[in-house]
Amino acid sequence: MTTAEHPAREIRAINPATQTVLASYQAHTAADVEAALERAAVAARAWRETDLEPRARLLRRVAALLRHEDGVDPGLVRDDAALMTAEMGKPIAQSRAEVEKCAWVCDYYAEHGAAFLAPEVIETDGSASGVRFEPLGVVLAVMPWNFPFWQVFRFAAPALMAGNVGILKHASNVPGCALRIEELFRLAGAPEGVFQSLLIGPPAVEGIIRDPRVAAVTLTGSEPAGRSVAAIAGSEVKTSVLELGGSDPFIVLADADLDAAVDAAVTARVQNAGQSCIAAKRFIVEASHYPAFVERLGERFAALRVGDPADPATDVGPLARAEFIADLDDIVERSVRAGARLVRGGQQPAPLGYFYQPTLLVDCVSSMPCFQEETFGPVAAVARAEDLDDAIRIANDSTFGLGASLWTDPARAPSLIPRIEAGHVAVNGIVKSDPRLPFGGIKRSGFGRELSRYGMLEFLNLKAYWIA
Repeated sequence: MTTAEHPAREIRAINPATQTVLASYQAHTAADVEAALERAAVAARAWRETDLEPRARLLRRVAALLRHEDGVDPGLVRDDAALMTAEMGKPIAQSRAEVEKCAWVCDYYAEHGAAFLAPEVIETDGSASGVRFEPLGVVLAVMPWNFPFWQVFRFAAPALMAGNVGILKHASNVPGCALRIEELFRLAGAPEGVFQSLLIGPPAVEGIIRDPRVAAVTLTGSEPAGRSVAAIAGSEVKTSVLELGGSDPFIVLADADLDAAVDAAVTARVQNAGQSCIAAKRFIVEASHYPAFVERLGERFAALRVGDPADPATDVGPLARAEFIADLDDIVERSVRAGARLVRGGQQPAPLGYFYQPTLLVDCVSSMPCFQEETFGPVAAVARAEDLDDAIRIANDSTFGLGASLWTDPARAPSLIPRIEAGHVAVNGIVKSDPRLPFGGIKRSGFGRELSRYGMLEFLNLKAYWIA
């Protein structure tokens, strides 16, 4: 047996807003994992030989199912947004936007995949030479709960279009999402084994990575999980892509449009209850704007509606798990003891659900926990910068380097973007992933890229050829 032995267990999906059990699932056993790996290995040999058009057609059919397009059998339609909201607490409007984004990424690679994979001719002393782009085979995806559909689709769409096959190990609190995504590919016509979901615990992951039938692994998750996966993959000399934590700076310079910056700051911090790697977490404001920014942000936080995520009027839903409340409150309390000033929010126990009030910490400095650690929840930490150079110094004073949002005169952007240590810099906008642009970080935010052509290349063999 090449996979780690692990007993069957029950996996429960719990609604974080009501703490009710939504459904119970039987976890896959070691025998189940072995069977899935064999199906994937067989499928990989056939899928790599499948023409590009059938691959693109599969993605277009998945997009149609997600959008409930005309012509889709009504019996195959599910409310995928409601499933996300129920399992991890995302406000329903944001869940609906996530479903649409998944359809978009499928359509994007269906349209552009053939061009991305076209052999590249390079002139040498041979009669013909260049580069071919060929799939690696079976790719394991270890995915998180915070964007339970999007994180999977931004891996699956380019990987399957490239001729790879996928095995998904999703977070244990979104088992219904994991199985639904597998169902979507099956309903769209994916051959057996091309995309499979496994309901397994973390101990089983190492055995799957080490299995010789698995060619590569991608993980989106915490830094400790990334270290573990990278070490295992490295010991097997296998490709890995890691998208880990982030503590993104939101830099407001003296020449910024303050109203626009405050509007964006609210969205950037509390979307998905602040549970996003690319959420703005460290707000760095040049001195002339600092008092007004703090005042306006506090007013906007006070007006946010916290409550039932299934209600379209809700702005901020619950955290996904009960233990996240204590983790977040610990960072807030230690930051206050270190000198930060709590202006609004903090833990306010609710009768039901894992809720944490939108929280504003001001007068922060880089050494505080709210700046050095990742605040995975609706907590905004604001620091004052004396000038431009001080703002950039504070922004770069972090072990993370995923994204950054910069608010300034656009004419200054070309000179300032190179000074910010991050994988993505958004000027006068919030950081977001986009199928057309590479996504990923530096420092302890991980390595490798997802999305765009660059993300597709991560799981391809760039095979050079030369003919005499």
